[in-house]
Amino acid sequence: MEKMFLNVEVRAEIGRSKVKALRDKGFIPAVIYGEGKEGRSVQVSMRQLFDLVHKHRLENALVTLKIEGEAEKPCLIKDIQLDPLHEDIIHVDFNSISMDKKLRLNVPIIGNGEPAGVKQEGGSLEHILWEIEVECLPTDIPEKIEVDISGLKLGESIHVKDLNLPSGVKALTEPESVLFTVAAPTVQAAEEEAAAEGEAKAEPEVIKEKKEAPAEESKDKEKK
Repeated sequence: MEKMFLNVEVRAEIGRSKVKALRDKGFIPAVIYGEGKEGRSVQVSMRQLFDLVHKHRLENALVTLKIEGEAEKPCLIKDIQLDPLHEDIIHVDFNSISMDKKLRLNVPIIGNGEPAGVKQEGGSLEHILWEIEVECLPTDIPEKIEVDISGLKLGESIHVKDLNLPSGVKALTEPESVLFTVAAPTVQAAEEEAAAEGEAKAEPEVIKEKKEAPAEESKDKEKK
């Protein structure tokens, strides 16, 4: 796992009135939380944080905070608050963790490939679980868990128990839980497809214009 570092400074001035001035100076307010401890107010360089956000996926990412004169603090990013209007980062919450204590967290599930049941048999892929809960040490946290789904045939499924997890990672989600499955086409979908094919084959109806009667014939009918 690539190590990520952030330089943070203890924030002396606290309060909403001070936040704007802090951001104007190029800093973002943040709080470090720890087990059984009150949150500690700090500030982080806006430029450094933006650079980290654009280069890495920070969900479940291990970030080491460096405070001058103190030991490095391994943390997970608990929450990033965005400005609803401009989507700028306006606040960050960190969770201080112990490197020798296992964590429980959710990890995304990513499917790779196109299932045979979709490509060859006309089925549809259903992604049931988008993440699972795992337990591992901070140094073993996987960014994601990739699954090869190309071999899935119609009616087949991949379960949590089928995953090939990285070393040191244990799945806590129910083993029989379905991650991916290839479902057969529904009756409605089959009927709609058949109807569409029928319409495509049908010849367009030719509408003939009604011919007007000759002028003399019209006059004779009026006399009668």
